This record gives sequence, structure tokens and C-alpha cells, in this order.
Amino acid sequence: MAGPGIAVRGPRSLLRQIREAMAGGGPAQAKLDMVVRTIAVSMVAEVCSIYLRRASNDLELFATEGLSRDAVHVTRMKPGEGLVGETMRLGRPLNLSDAASHPSFSYRPETGEDPYHAFLAVPLLRGGRAIGVLVVQNRTERVYEDEEVEDLQIIAMVLAEMVSSSELLGADELKDVELAPHKPERLKGARFAEGLAYGVAVLHEQPVAPEQLLSDDALAEEARLKWAIEALQTQIDEMLDGQHGLVGASYEVLDTYRLFAHDRGWNRGLQEAVRSGLTAEAAVERVRSEHRARLGQARDPYLRERLHDLEDLNDRLLRHLSGDVHAVRQLPENAILIARNLGPADLLEYDRTKLKGILLEEGSAASHAGIVARALDIPCVGRLAGLRDRVSEGDPVVVDAETAEAWLRPRADVVTALKARMEVRAQRKAEFARLRDTPAFTRDGSKVTLLMNAGLAVDLDILGETGAEGIGLFRTEFQFMVAEEMPRLEAQTALYEKVLEAADGMPVTFRTLDLGGDKLLPYMELEREDNPALGWRAVRMGLDRPALLRLQIRALIKASRGRELRIMFPLVANVDEFRAARAFVDQEVAWALKRGRPAPARLDVGAMIEAPSLLWHLDALLPMTDFVSVGTNDLMQYLFAADRGNPRVSDRYDPLSPAALRALKTIQQACEDTGTPVSVCGEMAGRPLEAFALVALGFDRLSMPPAGIGPVKQMVLSCDREAARRNVEALLKGSGGSLRGEIETLARKLYVAV
Repeated sequence: MAGPGIAVRGPRSLLRQIREAMAGGGPAQAKLDMVVRTIAVSMVAEVCSIYLRRASNDLELFATEGLSRDAVHVTRMKPGEGLVGETMRLGRPLNLSDAASHPSFSYRPETGEDPYHAFLAVPLLRGGRAIGVLVVQNRTERVYEDEEVEDLQIIAMVLAEMVSSSELLGADELKDVELAPHKPERLKGARFAEGLAYGVAVLHEQPVAPEQLLSDDALAEEARLKWAIEALQTQIDEMLDGQHGLVGASYEVLDTYRLFAHDRGWNRGLQEAVRSGLTAEAAVERVRSEHRARLGQARDPYLRERLHDLEDLNDRLLRHLSGDVHAVRQLPENAILIARNLGPADLLEYDRTKLKGILLEEGSAASHAGIVARALDIPCVGRLAGLRDRVSEGDPVVVDAETAEAWLRPRADVVTALKARMEVRAQRKAEFARLRDTPAFTRDGSKVTLLMNAGLAVDLDILGETGAEGIGLFRTEFQFMVAEEMPRLEAQTALYEKVLEAADGMPVTFRTLDLGGDKLLPYMELEREDNPALGWRAVRMGLDRPALLRLQIRALIKASRGRELRIMFPLVANVDEFRAARAFVDQEVAWALKRGRPAPARLDVGAMIEAPSLLWHLDALLPMTDFVSVGTNDLMQYLFAADRGNPRVSDRYDPLSPAALRALKTIQQACEDTGTPVSVCGEMAGRPLEAFALVALGFDRLSMPPAGIGPVKQMVLSCDREAARRNVEALLKGSGGSLRGEIETLARKLYVAV
């Protein structure tokens, strides 16, 4: 820790001198020359130089005291080239006693730096991104002390802000300086929710920018900082203790937040920055930039994950300092949300009338953000590496969820082409809308029932507009995930009543809580599992916590009030689990009747087929059920041992491969032989080509996101089911890999709209 003298000395005097030099008029170069001269004198350095990043990404010498003036605006280096370029690449200080002995040293004769040995360079960081480098040098061989490094970092932070705010450079000088990404870029990712969008970038959890960098009262700023840190620690402790729900965050993540919030090193870094003359807000931004620059280069995914934890912590601390803890974020028109990842509640907190698209660094199509985006019909592309570093708030952005691409600051011709495609999509939507009331019969007269997946209140509002014949899957867990505490009987009952009333007599299949795995509740403490997708989740949790499952079943029975009720249990792995779960339903019906309460007019209880184990025990399961539904999302990941949420393996399998289609055919045939109603409610059902294969296999009940109903209905109306069946069965006899290409060729040969 810095000694007591540092808090008094610090760089405050130097910063005031720089401010005073900047207050006067004169050309930009004269101001820069004054800055390096002032820093050199204060730091007792024989050389002080400022390098700034050009739009070409080169670092250019903009000003120097001690080196040859003829090298100014002549000497240039690429990131990673020379010691200055290496500092830029690393994003952290480089402190050397003998610069020439370093392997990255690059001799530039025009600078005249031969006699200088001691070398200290710190990056000019703005938003975690290096926009330049500040260097001091001395003839003697020495390592600069920690206090000197600290002082130069603080000076560099203020210089970065002054450069970006045109205090050091005029508009003409700034136009070629790369303060933020400005060139058009195209990033390739993965499609999470279909569609196209064009708008302006809005950064999720945008930090509160400090309005003032320097303070004349270090003691007052330190007191403000201490108060804000204590408030933050209390908030996080309460979250962890279950008093306030952090929606969608796991216990483990919150525990990490608490460890960081109480970390002495983090607190000490903030305090030292404040004692040096920065405001509390500027201290947070300085520590944030250090963490970004240091951990952002780490290859270890664990260390990069810790960076994101620290990002969230810094954002929360800034909001405490500003008093903006619970402020609701306002969106501009045509907002494109930019985030590392999102939970379901994060997305629901935004104004959906203005939110036109979503771009994510991480996630998966099966993540909460993907599911909710599809439900809301908001285009979403994820797994865009480096997205947050490549886009600034307010940048124009294109979301192309057809090609799984993001265009940052797109050229005019890209925008023109996109708008033409958006017009075509609008025409297709109008065509789908005209088919809304048309029954879904194939050309050869087979009826296919198209149902809607739901789980959000907005789904109920659009049920009548989609042309769906009911709700084939209502995900009940969303109510639990967006609540700050466990929903009570009355709250659950009210939601289920609302769903049944919105359905207006159409069938609704309620899936009981599918929690666990990647869907954790902040108010429900769970042990960490090495493989949560295969762990304590879904019906297993309900059977082990019977009070939780029975309360939900009781709410469903109470909500039905003499109407038909369909209850479905997720992730049933063996018949004993289904038998035990169904017994709870029987017990709750008996409980209601005993108290004179109305039972459902008809009660159907079913199971989701997601565990491959059931494929070889359907003969025992099906007679016990009133219906089954195939959850292809989980079935496929378990069938191929590939986590659908892991981008490294999620694309290692294709649901249109022989193995997957044969498994689905086994289920369909067993249900047909026993007369058991069966539906498919996974993502396959909502994509026309995959739905074509399902219809060919014999499935006639498909449940999908609202946006999928129109395209799938158009496919059904154009399909000759018998011809499709014969041809797909012939393809299944092959032993090759994916059949996607062959099935698409077949569909087009049969004039099917896929």
C-alpha cells in the first residue's frame, strides 16, 4: 500500500498545472508540448512523450520533451511493435530499467533516444480501450517506483479524457485519432431469434459516466466512496441472503460478487485513486480500465469471467454514487441492445415497443435470452466475439439474424440492402397473417395442429393473432424467475387463470417447474453441480421438494375451476418418476374435492420425452400417460452428449441426422401403436424444414414460438404428406451424416415452402 506521503503529494499539483496550461488559447500542438514538458519536470524525467492511436490503428508520436522534435508526427508503430506498441497491446504499464535489452525494443534513429535506459510507459485508457501511450524515460538504469507508476497512470487517465473531449486537440487534429471504433465491421455469430433490424446501439447496464474527474477535497471523496462501497456490500449481502432477488443470477455468481465487493485489494485501489485527487466516480473508472486491460487479454476463460463480475460490480458502485440504483433505463427509438449475456428478466425490463434487436457476446439459442427473444419476435444474434469492445453507445447497428451476422457502423449500401430485405419480410408476414384462419391441412388432406409455446404475459396478448390452435407448452418457471421471492398460491393461481381465460376454451398444456440446470433462482440456495444439465433439475427437484410441486399443482387445479386442465412433467427419466409425480396430482384433486372445491372438468397428465432412457421404456410409460410431448431441445443434447448451451459443442450435431430422426420415429410409432397423443414442442417444430421432416415422420401436433406458426403453416399447406413420408423413410435407411441437404432438396422437389 502507498505510504502516507503519497496521499498528500500525488499527481494533483501536476494535474492542476496541466489544466491551467489547457485553459489558455493557442494551437493544439503547443498545448501538447506544454503537457509533456510539465509532466517531464514533475516526474523528474528527461523524456516525456505522448503517442496516440490513428484511425489506421498505428501509434503516432504526437508530442515529446527530450526526444527529437523532428520525429513528432513522423514516428509510427503498430500495436505490438516496439515498447510503445507492446504497451498498447498489453493494455498495462511497462516498467524497464534497460529498454534496449527488452525483446520488443525497436530502435528508431529519428527519435534520438539512444542514451536513455529507464523506460516507463502506461496506456491511455478510455472505456477499457487503449487510445494512446504516455512514456517517460531517463538516462540512468533504474526501475520506476510503484508510486511513480501510480501517478503516471492517473495522469494518463485524465489525459485520455482530455483528448477525447477536445481539450488537448481540436476537431481537425481529432478526426484521425481513433478514440473509439469507427470503421464499418461485420461480426459472425449464431442465430438465436430470426429477423432483421436496424437501429442504434444501447449498451446493457450502461455505466454512469463521471461528470467530474478531479476533486479538491480528497477526504470528502473518500467518505463518499466508503459510503457507496458499504451500501453496495449491504445490497449484495441482502441479495445473497434472499431478501432481494437478483433475477436470473445464481447463488454462486452472487457469492462471487460478495467476495469481490469485500476484497481489500479492490477497495484499496479505489481509496488510493481517490487520495491521489480523483473523484470517487473517476476512481471507479480508473480501476475498471485497469481490470479491463489486464484481464481482457487473459486466455483463461475463468479469468475473463471474473472480469465480467468486476464490470457488474463497478457499474453497481457507480449507480450507488450517483443515487441511480433503481433507475429505469430509457431507450431511444429503434434500440439495438448490446450485452455480454442476458437473463430473461433483464430483457423484460426494457420497453419492447422500442427494442428492435439484440446482439450478445455469448449465450446460446437455447438460453433464456434466446427463448424470450423468440417469444417477443425480436431478432437476436449471439456468440459475437469481442462485440463490447467493437461498439460504442449510439453506433448505428444492423442485426441480421438470417445470416447470423452483426454489422457495426454499416456502409450505406449495406443499410439499403437490409431495408429491401426487411420489406420482403414484412410482405411475408402479411402473407402469413392472411393464412391465420386457414386450417393447416396438407395437400393430401392430413390435419396438422399448430400450437404455440408461451410463458410470458405478452404471449397471451398475441395468441389470437397467431392462428395457433392452443398453447402446446406453457413454461411456468418464468413467473418464478422474474419474482423477488417464491410466488405464493394466490399469485400462481392468478397467472394460470389468466392463461386459461386468454385461451378461451383452446387447450393449454402447463409444464410444471423446469428449474435447475441453467435456470436458478436467487432466493433458492442450491449446491454447485459439476454438470447441472444432468443434475438436480425439473421433475427431480419437484419430487425432492414435494411442497413446491404440490403447491403448483394445487394452484393449477384451483385455476381450472371446472375447465379442462393439462399438466405435463419435464425431464422424466424413468416410469417411477412419472408415477410419483402423477400421484401428487391425484392427491391434490382428492384434497380439493374433500373441501368441496371444483375439480377440472377433464384432467390430462402427461410427460415430456427428453431423456433418451425413455426410448427403450415407452411400452411401460405410455399406458400411464394421457399424452406425451417431445422436448427436442434437451432430447438432442442428451442423445448426442453435447451441451446445447456450450458454443464449442452445440453445433456438433444436427437434428436432421439419421440418429435423431430415427429416435423421433421410434417415439411417434410407439405413440401411434398405443393411441397416445403426441406433440413436438422443441425448437425443431418452429422451423419449416425441420417441421417438414416431423410431418413426414408422422407427427401431427407441433408447438412452437409465435413467430414460427405462419412459416410452418405455409409449409404444411404446400406439403404432400404421403410423398414426404415415403421419401424421408427412404433417406433414413442410409448410413451417412446429416440429411439436411437431402431433405431440403426433397422439399423443394415436392414444391414445399421451406
